[in-house]
Amino acid sequence: MNIQLMTDGGADIPSLIGNALDVKVVPLYIHFKDDHYKSDEIAMPTFFQKIKETNELPRSSAPSPNDFYEAFKQTETDTPIIMLSLSKALSSTYDNAVAGKDMLLEEEPQRKIEVINTKTASCGIALLLYESHVKLKENYTFDQLVDHLYERVEQTATLFVLKTLENLILGGRLDKVKGTIAKTLNIKLLMKGSEEGAIEVSEKVRGDKKSIRRFIDQIGDYAKNFENKVITMTHCNSEDRANTVLNRIMDQYSFKNSFLTETGPLISTYGGEEALVISFFKD
Repeated sequence: MNIQLMTDGGADIPSLIGNALDVKVVPLYIHFKDDHYKSDEIAMPTFFQKIKETNELPRSSAPSPNDFYEAFKQTETDTPIIMLSLSKALSSTYDNAVAGKDMLLEEEPQRKIEVINTKTASCGIALLLYESHVKLKENYTFDQLVDHLYERVEQTATLFVLKTLENLILGGRLDKVKGTIAKTLNIKLLMKGSEEGAIEVSEKVRGDKKSIRRFIDQIGDYAKNFENKVITMTHCNSEDRANTVLNRIMDQYSFKNSFLTETGPLISTYGGEEALVISFFKD
C-alpha cells in the first residue's frame, strides 16, 4: 500500500534507512543570536563553529501548524499519511502537527492522516521509520501499520551517554557550580527516554571508559533476545568513537543489523560533542 511517511527535524535518519524510504521531513528552526536556520539548512561543521565562536547554544523551535499543513497538503489527496513526531514531552512539535492535520481535514475531510507521538527522538524515530519500512514490505494496511507503530512506541528504548557537560551548563540545565564539580570528578551522565518521552538522567558514572561500559551493558537490562532486532545509533561529531562503541555492542549482542548516523542540530545542542544515542526495541 502506498503510504506517505513523514517526520520532523527531531529525527536523525541514517542514509541506509532514508534511501529505502520516501520520508518527508518537516524541519525545526534553529536560532542563534544573529542567525536563524531551518534544521535541514545548516551544515553541522557550521553549527559547531558558531557555538565555539559565540560561546552560546542556539534555541530551537517547532515547525508551526501551518508548516505541517503545507507539508501534508503536498501529498496526493488519496495517499494516507503517517507522521512520526518528536516526543511531545520535548517539544510542541506534536501538538503543532496535530493542529496542521486538523487544518487540512477541515478542507479535505476525506484524507487519512495519523500523527503519532513517538515519545523519542533522533535514532529512536529512525528505528520506528525502519520498522515502518519492514511492515510496508509485508503489505500492512494503513490501519495495521498505525496500530503496530503505537505498540512499538511503547517498546522503544532510547539511551544516551554524554562525554561532556559543557552544553548542559551553557544551556542552563546544569548550574556552573555543579558542572564544575562534576567535571572535576570526571562524572559522565547516562540518560534515557522516560515512559512519557522525556529525557532523564538514569546514572552518573565516573570516567569515560566506565560510562561506555555501562552504556553498553544497559542494553541487557532492557532486552534479552536480539536476533530479530536492529539497533540504531547517532553520534555528535564523533564518528570514530561511535563506530568503536557500535562494534562493541554488536560483539556483545546478536542484533540482526545496525544503523549509524550523525545527530542533527537539535540533539547536538543538548547532548554536546561526542554524545552517543542508541535505540532498540525492548522485549
